[in-house]
Amino acid sequence: MGIMRKALAVVVVLLIGLLGGAAAALAVTPTAVVVEDRAGVLDQKTLLPAVESTDFYQPTKVAVYTYNGTAADNLNEEVLRFARAEHPEWISPDGQKWADGLFIFALDPVGRHVGTYMGEDRKVSPEQREDIQNASKELLRDAQWTDGTIAGIRRGAELINQPWYRSTAFLVTAWTAVIAAVCGAAAWLIVRWRTRVSSREELARGDASYANVSMDLQVTELNASTIPESSRYGSTVLEKHRTFLNRYNTATELSNQVHALSSRDLSRRPNLKLVRSYADAAAELDVLDDVIADTNALLNRGASWPAAWDHQLAPFRSDLNSLEELLSQRRAEGASATAAALRSFRDESRSDLERWSSELADGSITPETALDRLRDARTHLSELLKDHADTVIDAYARNEKEAGLMRKDMESAQAGTKARYGRAYEPSILGTVYPSYYFFSVPSFNSGFSTGVSSVSSARGGGATTGYGSSGGSFSGSGSSSSF
Repeated sequence: MGIMRKALAVVVVLLIGLLGGAAAALAVTPTAVVVEDRAGVLDQKTLLPAVESTDFYQPTKVAVYTYNGTAADNLNEEVLRFARAEHPEWISPDGQKWADGLFIFALDPVGRHVGTYMGEDRKVSPEQREDIQNASKELLRDAQWTDGTIAGIRRGAELINQPWYRSTAFLVTAWTAVIAAVCGAAAWLIVRWRTRVSSREELARGDASYANVSMDLQVTELNASTIPESSRYGSTVLEKHRTFLNRYNTATELSNQVHALSSRDLSRRPNLKLVRSYADAAAELDVLDDVIADTNALLNRGASWPAAWDHQLAPFRSDLNSLEELLSQRRAEGASATAAALRSFRDESRSDLERWSSELADGSITPETALDRLRDARTHLSELLKDHADTVIDAYARNEKEAGLMRKDMESAQAGTKARYGRAYEPSILGTVYPSYYFFSVPSFNSGFSTGVSSVSSARGGGATTGYGSSGGSFSGSGSSSSF
């Protein structure tokens, strides 16, 4: 860190010598920060202090707006609609532009769009708008919504009303070497800060899971000792348990390693990988000990078997309850035959769940039979979702190449993204017995379709969108949106 400070000091001295009598740029924090997090994805305790301490060249009001849309939405149109309905002060008196002194950062985490909008006295070039949006996209692709928003706003502060002697054209021509030093130092500092924040978040996640596992360790062993090995489900869960203590010891070793890291150590990428490994290991054990408890209670019909059975039904019920929201989205082909098949299956399955629970309670069926029926139902839902995926792909894709892109994204969503994001463990017996890609869920469908639409839009050459749609009328405020 000391070396970087010295390097930055040298750069500052060089810049002062170069600029001489040039007027100093103002450094003013926002006059106001308005956050309308309608998507519910931002951590305002982190966002507000970061934005409120960001320096702009001129007094600027910052507005942040998020909402859950779809990949086919026009974010520009949505932001204008929201401003007209909820914040008319964001619009100029004549209704044709954004208000002076205003900078809006907009985000659609579901449709995967990001947009930036400015008053006429704060507008930047189309290339600079793209630069601001691109500054946030790497983080947004990793679902780091708060950090991505902060990064975009900070980049906007660097470009809005930027003095001529700080412009890219001037710096490139006059101080290429200085730019390299400044950007290199800034990038280094930002990466280390971001890595440290991520490391601490992963450490907290790991500690919470590890504490739960440690506290329940003896109970977990007792539960495992009474699971019937004669059961197909019980024997598979027991196979997972046989490595439980070894994996717990591994998690303990990882815990010792990561807690020995200093704050500086947590800023290094290799150590973030280590901390994430600890968090993933502890989280997997935390789920597994719950599954062991549920397996013992359900198969042996212990006192807590009704709660254990509800835990098994929860993922399927969630999918059934999410179907209508999926089918009512734009471009979801909700009036198609495959959509009708999904609705019919949903209604039938809800009745089946009540019947199975009743039969399980009176002993008409065994726990194993109940799990078999649940497995078959979830498998059937997976097939129906695959059929509907073909329907929406055929409706959206213009040719086989586009259809291939969308199918690939759908398949990737079902398979999961363990290599990049870490595996999500389903806290159920079926989720433990079968691999994560065995069942196709509604959230996976949504994720795959949104990503597929983005892939096709990129392949069609769709870059930034500047228009405000049919409802925008003659509105021509400075702004644009793009996909990430």
